Amino acid sequence: MSLPHALLTSLSERAGSGSELARRFDKSIGFFWAATHQQIYRELARLEEAGWIASLPAESGRGRKRVYQVLPAGTEELRRWIAESEEPRPLRDALMVRIRAEAAVGPAGLADEMRRHLALHEQKLALYRSFEERDFATASDSRERQLQYVLLKGGIAQEELAINMAREALRVLEG
Repeated sequence: MSLPHALLTSLSERAGSGSELARRFDKSIGFFWAATHQQIYRELARLEEAGWIASLPAESGRGRKRVYQVLPAGTEELRRWIAESEEPRPLRDALMVRIRAEAAVGPAGLADEMRRHLALHEQKLALYRSFEERDFATASDSRERQLQYVLLKGGIAQEELAINMAREALRVLEG
């Protein structure tokens, strides 16, 4: 995936200023595709230059806030990208390499870091569960909501997997 397509997706859901987009990104797509606010602003300029989005001065508010919206060419690019084939990418996780390294060289104090990761994954799982309870407590027939729920359940499953792996690693590290 690329940042331009993540931004096109977010703007397709709702037009907004760069700062609004960055905030929304942090609370949604940012859970599975990280980007700094600087990267977002740089990419917005590129998307506008490509003719995929347009910005209009905000009707009200201070400063030079501009509202971005997706143009038909941007929607077409997003549709093209959605249909494109892509091979799954290998997992790149430094913690996995640390576990392998501890296996190779012997005890090196990985348990503290593993406990920290366990706590972080438990927090994120609790957050995802709160989203599930808040946003998906009642069934929805909307295709959009069903797909959003599929994505959330995928995030929940990933966090549960990370928690189970951390607990198993801790059992070995502390055993």
